Amino acid sequence: MTRLLEQVIADHPFVVGLPEGTAELIARCARWATFPTGEFLLSEGEEADTLHLIEQGRVAVEIHAPSRENLVIETVDAGHVVGLSWMAPPFRWHFDVRALTPVSTVAVDRVELRSQLEQRPDIGYALLDHLNSVLLERLQATRVRLLDLYRLGDDDPR
Repeated sequence: MTRLLEQVIADHPFVVGLPEGTAELIARCARWATFPTGEFLLSEGEEADTLHLIEQGRVAVEIHAPSRENLVIETVDAGHVVGLSWMAPPFRWHFDVRALTPVSTVAVDRVELRSQLEQRPDIGYALLDHLNSVLLERLQATRVRLLDLYRLGDDDPR
């Protein structure tokens, strides 16, 4: 089972290109997780304790909107990751992540991963640098969505 998990991690698009030994390191901190449609992988405000490498399915990243349904700010498919709030204190989720289809992930434990990364700073640096790229990409995509959402009307002189 561990060898299969390690191979799945090594083949995951998020891990491809990271230093040798990354998949083995992550596998030591990981387990399989499944979520039926509608179930939350992460809930805003709870402890950020897991990085999810999405293996199958699609999830919605949502924020609470007062007096409205949750607002979907992004959908994320297999081959991507969710759960980036584990990277820095206060280690709390800032979003909800809900399964739009049945989802399977490789769930990576934050405490164990951080401990492993301290022992392999070369992998730690590369992994965190890669995660920062994902964060920047998502921030830019959110910016575009917000511009679209709050688009000024054609008759607005600004």
